[in-house]
Amino acid sequence: MAASINILMALTNDKIKRYQEKLSRQENFKTQYVSSLNAAVEIIADRAIHVDVFTVDNELGEFDEIHDFVTDIRQKYPRLLIVLVDEDADFGMPGQADEISTDPFHHDDLARKISKLISDRRMETLRSDSLPAVRSISKQLRMATGTSGKQDAATQVVKDMGYDYVGYYHIETSDPLALRLQAQSGAATLTSIAPKKASADDIMGWVAQNGQSRIAGPQDNPTHPLVGRGRLGAAVCVPVSFNNVSYGVIVACNDRPGSIPQDSVLMLELVCTQLAAAMSKGG
Repeated sequence: MAASINILMALTNDKIKRYQEKLSRQENFKTQYVSSLNAAVEIIADRAIHVDVFTVDNELGEFDEIHDFVTDIRQKYPRLLIVLVDEDADFGMPGQADEISTDPFHHDDLARKISKLISDRRMETLRSDSLPAVRSISKQLRMATGTSGKQDAATQVVKDMGYDYVGYYHIETSDPLALRLQAQSGAATLTSIAPKKASADDIMGWVAQNGQSRIAGPQDNPTHPLVGRGRLGAAVCVPVSFNNVSYGVIVACNDRPGSIPQDSVLMLELVCTQLAAAMSKGG
């Protein structure tokens, strides 16, 4: 049986029933519907809800409003797949979205595009695992001694990618959520003041619970405490998980706001997957 795809659809009220009926035969789709952009933001931001694909109706706002909304979602949730629905257009360019559907139910256009995006994402990860850089990271983690050594090696690898501060927070308990700083790399002025524990209210806790990578700046909530206080400018947090087992998160920060590009998140996810795989073997 195919793995479930968690989909959030933001549609005008008059379309929801039709979409529910048309998509009900897609057995692997777990779909939630909302009728406003604000409601969509609340669900995407909910640490207890994981969304793989977000579909947004172009009729929920003016062109500029939808464009700005999608751009903002893309920046905060760089690995969230976004599909724009524009039934009034003969054709369209997705822009910040990953795909656009102008005729959602002609030959199951929307369902096929969602399934292809998920398939391409999984293949992207598999192909990336064969990259020389990823093989090098895997070798470094294998050579590290003990679990703590692997955690230290992973944070240093990420630091060497150009970040100013990197920390690994390990999940001690899931209910209630408790994460503790186990490894970090950066200047002493940062490592000495980095929070030793993460909470459900910061970006580390959000990612640990939601399982979705996230980028945040000083104005975002949640964010890294040092970013929120203006000591650092931007943070990206990625889950450390393997075979459906979550070990913790890696958070990487830069001094300059807005300095973490979306395309850097994939490499961070690959490092985290390699770390989780190494930790799963123990030793």
